[in-house]
Amino acid sequence: MKNKTIILAYSGGLDTSYCLKKLSNEGYDVHAIIVNTGSFSDKDLNKIKLNAKKLGASKFISIDARQNFYEKIIKYLIFGNVLKNNSYPLSVSSERIIQAIEIINYSKKNKIKYISHGSTGAGNDQVRFDLIFQILIPNIKIITPIRDNNISRKEEIAYLRKNGINLRWSKSKYSINKGLWGTTIGGDETLTSRMPLPDSAFTQKLEAKKNKILRIEFKKGEIFKVNNKKKGPVELISYLNKLSSSYAIGRDIHVGDTIIGIKGRVGFEAAAAKIIIKSHELLEKHTLSKWQIFQKENLSKFYGLLIHEGKYFDPVIKDIEAYFNESQKYVTGTVFVELSPYTFNLNGVDSKHDLMKHNLGTYGENSSNWTADEVKGFIKISSNSSKIYKKING
Repeated sequence: MKNKTIILAYSGGLDTSYCLKKLSNEGYDVHAIIVNTGSFSDKDLNKIKLNAKKLGASKFISIDARQNFYEKIIKYLIFGNVLKNNSYPLSVSSERIIQAIEIINYSKKNKIKYISHGSTGAGNDQVRFDLIFQILIPNIKIITPIRDNNISRKEEIAYLRKNGINLRWSKSKYSINKGLWGTTIGGDETLTSRMPLPDSAFTQKLEAKKNKILRIEFKKGEIFKVNNKKKGPVELISYLNKLSSSYAIGRDIHVGDTIIGIKGRVGFEAAAAKIIIKSHELLEKHTLSKWQIFQKENLSKFYGLLIHEGKYFDPVIKDIEAYFNESQKYVTGTVFVELSPYTFNLNGVDSKHDLMKHNLGTYGENSSNWTADEVKGFIKISSNSSKIYKKING
């Protein structure tokens, strides 16, 4: 394979480090591409670059995709209040779409026809990456050393050590994937149906014990300010995560159906994502109509499933996003959030578009826009369909 250039979707972890060394040893000219969706600091990237060079990369390229990740994915996850199985905010699964697209863009720009990634044959990421690679460049050659040869982590470590590489992956008890929209955590406990993750497995530790009130402002559905601090959405998400991380908020274990048809379990912590989604959802309850909310709930579940399974280029994605965009016209206002250890409360909202602000009546108290006879007639008519069914069928 001498002089054949290949792109490796690189993270610096054990799996992609094994792939990098393996491909380099086989004679490939390896371009190690790391797509930063909020996972890495400058210090992290410098360290990963040095390791990539030691492992045999001819080029190391870091692509900052945080803004792209927000614009193409996170914004719509917020608009849709997307929580898979009512718990998981698609922290890592949604990143893979942007990472795959950025890698293909690099491939096209540099006319590289070989791509590799470190996925196994038992996970979701292989499907997400390969789907997007094949859609955007149908004739691309995808090489996956771990999946193709069914290599275990133990075998990966042994191979690297044999080649003079020892970065102590064997001491890492948990597999951690960190990004702008949250962190996933896998370990021995998540391979079972019963065991919880211990406190030591989580990256965010409880430090703050005194409750704190936050003001989160939205403008047409997008996060606009936090505690009167006005920045871009990416910066505000990072800022909110920093504020709430000391409360160890957003911890949970997600259980769901994988793309390949088996059940899976993974721990996660996503303080900013959970707070933003739930705050946005509350603001929508005050500013959207009954039927807008009903329709959005159905579309949001479908949209979340499509994103989770990597179906980003199905045209229905843009159809749903168009609906989401239109629905956010009046989703503007402030949500008051109270942080406390391990949890948060939504205390209320303030919005000029709040549909509770009218003089037609107060729920459970009084009405000023209808009479008692009118409401009794409304109730009578509303019962007709059930009366007819019962009369005909008993």
